[in-house]
Amino acid sequence: MAAAKPTLTDSLSFCVAQLAAAAGEGLGGEKDSATSETLLGRALLALRTRHIKAEGGIERFRARGGLRPLLALLRRAAAAGPAPSQAGPGSAPSSAVPATSGPAPSLGSAPSVSSTPSPPVRLRKTLDLALSILANCCTEGACRAEVRKLGGILTLVTILQCVKTDSIQNRTARALGNLAMEPESCGDIHSAGAVPLLVESLTACQDSQCLQSVVRALRNLADSPQHRLALAQQGAVRPLAELLAAAPDPALTSALVRALLELSRSCSRACAEQLSLGGGLGPLVSLASHPKRAVSEATILILANLCAQGLVRPALGNAGGVEVLLGELQRRRGPSGASPTSQQPLVRAVCLLCREAINRARLRDAGGLELLMGLLRDPRASAWHPRVVAALVGFLYDTGALGRLQALGLVPLLAGQLCGEAGDEEEEGREAASWDFPEERTPERAEAGSFRSLRSWLISEGYAAGPGDISPDWSPERGPPPEAAEPVSPTVLRTPRTLRTTGRSPATSTEEPWGHEGPALLLLSRFSQAPDPSGALVTGPALCGLLAYVTGAPGPPSPRALRILARLTCNPACLEAFVRSYGAALLRAWLVLGVAPDDWPAPRARPVRRSQHRELGEMLLQNLTVQAESPFGVGALTHLLLSGSPEDRVACALTLPFICRKPSLWRRLLLDQGGLRLLLAALTRPAPHPLFLFFAADSLSCLQGLMCPPVSPALPPASPLDLDPPSPCLYEPLLGPAPVPAPDLHFLLDSGLRLPAQRAASATASPFFRALLSGSFAEAQMDLVPLRGLSPSAARPILHHLHGCRGCGAALGPVPPPGQPLLGSEAEEALEAAGRFLLPGLEEELEEAVGRIHLGPQGGPESVGEVFRLGRPRLAAHCARWTLGPGQCPRKRGLALVGLVEAAGEEAGLLTEALLAVVMGIELEAKVPA
Repeated sequence: MAAAKPTLTDSLSFCVAQLAAAAGEGLGGEKDSATSETLLGRALLALRTRHIKAEGGIERFRARGGLRPLLALLRRAAAAGPAPSQAGPGSAPSSAVPATSGPAPSLGSAPSVSSTPSPPVRLRKTLDLALSILANCCTEGACRAEVRKLGGILTLVTILQCVKTDSIQNRTARALGNLAMEPESCGDIHSAGAVPLLVESLTACQDSQCLQSVVRALRNLADSPQHRLALAQQGAVRPLAELLAAAPDPALTSALVRALLELSRSCSRACAEQLSLGGGLGPLVSLASHPKRAVSEATILILANLCAQGLVRPALGNAGGVEVLLGELQRRRGPSGASPTSQQPLVRAVCLLCREAINRARLRDAGGLELLMGLLRDPRASAWHPRVVAALVGFLYDTGALGRLQALGLVPLLAGQLCGEAGDEEEEGREAASWDFPEERTPERAEAGSFRSLRSWLISEGYAAGPGDISPDWSPERGPPPEAAEPVSPTVLRTPRTLRTTGRSPATSTEEPWGHEGPALLLLSRFSQAPDPSGALVTGPALCGLLAYVTGAPGPPSPRALRILARLTCNPACLEAFVRSYGAALLRAWLVLGVAPDDWPAPRARPVRRSQHRELGEMLLQNLTVQAESPFGVGALTHLLLSGSPEDRVACALTLPFICRKPSLWRRLLLDQGGLRLLLAALTRPAPHPLFLFFAADSLSCLQGLMCPPVSPALPPASPLDLDPPSPCLYEPLLGPAPVPAPDLHFLLDSGLRLPAQRAASATASPFFRALLSGSFAEAQMDLVPLRGLSPSAARPILHHLHGCRGCGAALGPVPPPGQPLLGSEAEEALEAAGRFLLPGLEEELEEAVGRIHLGPQGGPESVGEVFRLGRPRLAAHCARWTLGPGQCPRKRGLALVGLVEAAGEEAGLLTEALLAVVMGIELEAKVPA
C-alpha cells in the first residue's frame, strides 16, 4: 500500500505560521476568508492531535515561538464581537469585551464587560481548539512560566468572564488549573480575579466535565493558608458542599472531595461555616464509608480538619462524625493499622471533639475513653500525650467517665505525665475553643498553647467568669469564683509557665504555674477530692509521679500538686494505703532525706531546694501522724499488724516509727505484739519495694532514737594513733639479739620460723597451753614445740598475748586494710587460732582491731558486710551499731544494711539478734545464737 501523501499541516512551522497570521489578521473581520479559516482550523487541529501529543512536542512548540501567537489568537478570539446565535445547551448568559488590538491590560482584576450572547459556532470552535492546546502546553513547567510572562493568565480570566459556554469554561478552567501548579502563577490567578468567576461557574455549569475542571482549578489555587482563606472568604466552599450534597457522579464526587480536603487544611472559620451551611457535613460522613479507599480517606481527613473549628463540631457530632473519626482511629491503631504519622490528624480531631459536652457523651459511648487510654499507654504516641491529657480534662465532672478512666488506670499515667517532656503540640487558635458557650469568645491573646487549649472549657465549667479570670482560687477544689469588686482586666502572662490575674482583691490575687503539667494536675486534683482516693492516688506509681514533679520541676512546683499531697495525707481513708504502699517511708526518704528511687543506690544530681522539700516532707508526715494517733488510726494500724497479710504486716511494722510518736502505741505494736521482730525477719526475704532495705535501715534508726536517748555512736576510734598510748610490749625483749630473760622455749611454725617464748608465761595464759606445756603431753618435755596451721603474721599476736601484752598494737598486724577481704585473711586465721587456743581476751582484742580498721572513718558501707561475714557476734554488734548509729549518713546506713543482708544470706539469726540488741540498747553476748 502506498504511503499517505504528506500535507502542509504535518509541518510544525506551517502550523505556527498559520497561528501568527490569524493572530495578526484577527478573527471574524472582513479580511477573513474561507481559505484562511480553513487553514487555521486544520493547523489548530493538527497541533492538538499530532504535534502537541508527540513526544517532546510541547517543548518544540514552545521553542518555535508558538505560545505568543497562540495567546494573541486567544485574545483576539475573546475580544471578537459575537454574532447572534443560540447559546449551546447548558450555557449561561455570557459577557464580551470590545475588540481591541492594543496590549493586554496589566494583572489586577478582570476587566468589566457587559452581558452578551455566546460567540458564533465558528469562533467557539477556534477557542475550543486553542484553549485545548494551551491547557496541554501548561502541563510543562517551562510553558507555564512563559505563559505567565506573556500575560496569558489575564487572557484566560477574560475568556472565563466573557464566554459562558460549558466547553470554553471547561478548557479555560483546565488551563488555569494547570497554571496554578506554579506558586507564582497561582498568586497571579488570585490577583487577576479568577476565583469569583470560577465560583460562578460552579453554580452555572451543568456539565460534569466542566465542573470537574473548575473544581480542580479551585483545588490547585488552594496552595497556601493565605490562598485557602481567600478562597473561603470569596465563597468557594459552599458551592462545593452543595454540589457534594447533590449526589453527583463518582468522578465529580472524587474531585469535590479532593478539593475540599485542600481547602480544609488549617481549616478557617469561613471554610467551616460555608461547608456546614452548604449541607456538606452529612454527605461527608456518608462518604467516609465509600468503597473507594482514596475517597473515604480524603473524606475522613476533611472531617478531622473541620474539628479545628469549634462552631462546627456540635453539628459534626450530630451528623455522626464522632463515631466515624473514632472508628477510623481505632482501625489505624489496630494490628494491621497505619503508621503513627497517619494517626496524628485523627488523634487531634478526637481530642478536640472532647471540648463539647454533646460530643463527649458520644465519644464515651463509642469507646473513646478506652482509645484515649490506649494512646496514653503507648510510648510511640508520647508526642500526643499532653494533648490527650488536656482532652480528658473535659470529663472532669462526668462521674461515670471518671470512674471508668480510673478503672482503666488513668491516675498512674497522669502522674507519669507530670515530669514528661512537652509534646510537639500544634498551637491552636481561639477558633478551636469549646462551642458550648460561644458568646464568651474573646479576641485572641498571646497565650501559652496548653493554657489556650483549656481556656474556654474552664470558663464553661464555671472555673472562671471570663477568659481573664482564670485563677487558682477558682480551682475545682475551691468551688465557683467569688464576685469581683471591680471589672477583671485581661490576663497577663509574666512567663510561659506563670499566669497572673490582675484587678482582684489582695486576698485572692495569687500566681499559679501553668505548664504542660497543668491538665494532669487538674485531673489528679479532681480524683483526690473523692471520699476515698486511696485506691487510685495512694499507690507507688502515683506518689512517685507527684514527688518527682515536686522535687524535679525546674521552677517552683504548682501549688495544686502540694494541695493534692496535703489532701491525701489528711484523709483518714488513705492512712492504710500509705502504710501498705510504703508511702510514708517514701515521703520521708524522698523529701526529708533526699533519696528517691532513681537515686538508689547511686545518687543523681537534682535541683537544690532541700530545705523546702524537707519542710514539705515533715508537714506531710505530721499529717499522717495525726491520722495514725487518732482512735480510727490506732484501730487501722492494729488491724494491719495483727490481721493483715504478711506483706501488710511488714509494711505496718516498718512505717510505725515514722508516723507514731506516742510511746504507748509504738511500744505495744512493735515490742509487745512483735512488729519489730517481724520487720527484722523480713530483711532477708525478697524485697517488696525497690527502697525496702533503705526504708528498713531508716525505720530501725528512728526506732532506736525513740527507744534510747541520742548518744555518741559506739564506734571504734578513728585509728590506733587516736587511742591512749599503747601499753608497753612485754614480748619484744625476747626477740632481740640478747634476749632478757633468755627464752626457754621456741614455737616452730609450718614455714620453719622459730619464735622464742617463756614456758611459764605461756602456760599460765591459757588452759590450752597449760595442758600442752605443763601436762603429760610430750610437748611438756620439748624445747621446740610445733604450732600447726599458723602463718607468721597470725602467730605474732598470739605470742604477744601469751607473754602478757595487752593493747601493745600487735593485734593490728594481721588485719588487712579497708577494701581487702577479711575472709581467708590472716586476721581470720588469728581469730580462729585464738579460739582454738582458748584465748578469749585475744579474740576480743583482735575483733576490736578489725572494727577499728574496717568500721572507722577509712571504712565504708561495703566494709560492714565484710566484717559481718566473719560470723562473730561481737563484730556483728559492731556492724549493727555502725549501721544504725544516730550520726550516720542515711545513704551509707542503707548501703550498710544491704551489705549485712547479703552477708547474712539465709542464716539471718545472727543479724536479727545484732540489730535487735542495738535497737533495744542491750549488749549482745559473745555467743552465737541458736
